Amino acid sequence: MINHTDLGPTTFARLRILQSLIAKGEITLGGYAKGKIYGTIICKPGKRIKPVNQVFFKDEQEALHNGYRPCGHCMREQFKLWKLNNGIK
Repeated sequence: MINHTDLGPTTFARLRILQSLIAKGEITLGGYAKGKIYGTIICKPGKRIKPVNQVFFKDEQEALHNGYRPCGHCMREQFKLWKLNNGIK
């Protein structure tokens, strides 16, 4: 798990590093640290998260291992399975 603010000292530096990590495949998912929710990098609600609350994951296993749940917006099927497996209606 990588915190957005740990990527660099300035917004521009963080953006360049983030783009590089995505291009290399080292980051495939983003998350909301306060809500413990993860989703795709291009998720519309995820793009509105403040950098201080943004985290990034290499894959779904890493997100789940860190206690995050799938986004109900961009990962509907995974979210439905997560709800079913956790007894949530």
